Amino acid sequence: RRWVLQQLIQENSLPSLVTKGNLGAAPVERIHRLVQEELNVCSEAAGRYPSNYNAWSHRIWVLQHLGKLTVKILLDELSSTKYWVSVHVSDHSGFHYRQFLLKSLIGRTVTDCNVLVQNQMVNEQNPSLQKEEESAGAEAACEEEQSVDLPHHLEEELELCTELIDTYPGHETLWCHSDETLNNFHHSPATSHMAQAMDVDGLNEYSSKQGYTQETKRLKRAPMQDCLGPEMEYRFIDKVLSTCRDADQARFATAYRKWLVTFLGQ
Repeated sequence: RRWVLQQLIQENSLPSLVTKGNLGAAPVERIHRLVQEELNVCSEAAGRYPSNYNAWSHRIWVLQHLGKLTVKILLDELSSTKYWVSVHVSDHSGFHYRQFLLKSLIGRTVTDCNVLVQNQMVNEQNPSLQKEEESAGAEAACEEEQSVDLPHHLEEELELCTELIDTYPGHETLWCHSDETLNNFHHSPATSHMAQAMDVDGLNEYSSKQGYTQETKRLKRAPMQDCLGPEMEYRFIDKVLSTCRDADQARFATAYRKWLVTFLGQ
């Protein structure tokens, strides 16, 4: 299937490809349709066989080679696979895929943000080099970056883990995914680098003028560092240990606490 897809990619215009339903479609629309059809194949295969890493690996390949790992497709995949992992809580392959999405989202967002900052610095130093179309492209990229709140998506992932752990006690996969999600936030230089770039770029000042949003309300409830900090995790572990009756759940919670102490050094 990959070989066939590669041939279709090489013939990007696909002038001779005429099949039912795509006659006259633009090349971009055809590629988009190929991506969606292949993702559907991956979903069906993943549902038929437990821990089907082949299906999820192929899904990653499709995103890399056809979807180009754009911010939009990464966010769409985070949303579309949320239900799948919620009903396959023992299947680590799906959660591993979501870890790939989060890491790719962090890397892609920071890369785009750095390019935007560099372009703006060049434009400030050489105003004559800034063309109208370049200005429009920079503005579009800026708007896309402002729409991606990485800490918020990581926090949502931890909330998903918490909800599933409470609902389905005794599944080690969920605790392992919590480990990886927390690791993505605390030990990724990308998130801190992105925050610095946003400060340099003045994006924080821009976002502060956008009015009272859901993000504003969340920040009023608790500081960002507390939302994804160790204290919240320790409180959750204490709650699990004091209320659970499942021996495996207690064992996983205890192991998770030990991991936090070692990983965070506190």
